Amino acid sequence: MLLDAAWGVADRRSHAPLTPAHRVAVASGSKGFTALATLALVADGTLDLTTTARSLLGDELPLVADDVTVEHLLSHRSGIGDYLDDDAELPEYLMPVPVHRLVDPEDYLPILEGHPTQFPAGTDFTYCNGGFVLLALLAQRASGVPFHELVRTRVLEPAGMASTGYPRSDALPADAALGYVLVGGEWRSNVHHLPVVGGGDGGAYTTTADVERFWGALLGGRIVPAGLVAQAREVRSDTDDGRYGLGLWLPEPDGAVSLEGQDTGVSFWSQHDPATGLTITVAGTTADAAWPVARALREALGG
Repeated sequence: MLLDAAWGVADRRSHAPLTPAHRVAVASGSKGFTALATLALVADGTLDLTTTARSLLGDELPLVADDVTVEHLLSHRSGIGDYLDDDAELPEYLMPVPVHRLVDPEDYLPILEGHPTQFPAGTDFTYCNGGFVLLALLAQRASGVPFHELVRTRVLEPAGMASTGYPRSDALPADAALGYVLVGGEWRSNVHHLPVVGGGDGGAYTTTADVERFWGALLGGRIVPAGLVAQAREVRSDTDDGRYGLGLWLPEPDGAVSLEGQDTGVSFWSQHDPATGLTITVAGTTADAAWPVARALREALGG
């Protein structure tokens, strides 16, 4: 361990100091958990990478093209329209439905509805939050197991991630750091901006120690078999934003894997290089807090 540190406060009301042991939200870093839960179902034959979304949706979400597959969704190559505008200013962004209603993947059906296809499936890459919400729904329907239980039993428990989960934002455990957004010069909680319970595209809470366990379990084949890990680490798209596989960013140097996330009151980045064994994980309780620290660490460590 080269560095394990925290700065600032976990709660601006009590001024309780933030510590490395605090659980922190990871926003889209959660997509890695969704991807691995889905791949675990591929491993046991419940799903296949070629399974179409339509086969589990029936007549629902008619704008999702009939040929969109699990693999397309995992790789952000589905072409489906997204419910979330990534260009929106985070402090001003509000969900299109009351956030207290978003608890289960089925609850997202109204906000997944009505978004036209952007391009034919498999022909391009566009980062799509709705695609991972849809994956959570498909995994839940295919397995008959609630999504959060599926992630817990197929990903978190095999990895030994006892401090990771999807707590309600209005009933966070005492060791969870609160996320904040600056509105009109005043720091406010992000509780009204995000789903009350995280879903397929974000909202998990974890610790830096648990993230370290995640990388070890993933690359050690303890979550899904080595063959599926290799498929997840194959570059499906090489874009201006980076290279992407199945639920994982694939940065330089070759072989490295990373997850990242940003949302109102949340910033997160973690990268692991199997060649050196080095993991860098940075999490912040505002939308921008993690990035200067992540850049400084990358430069200092030659990443």
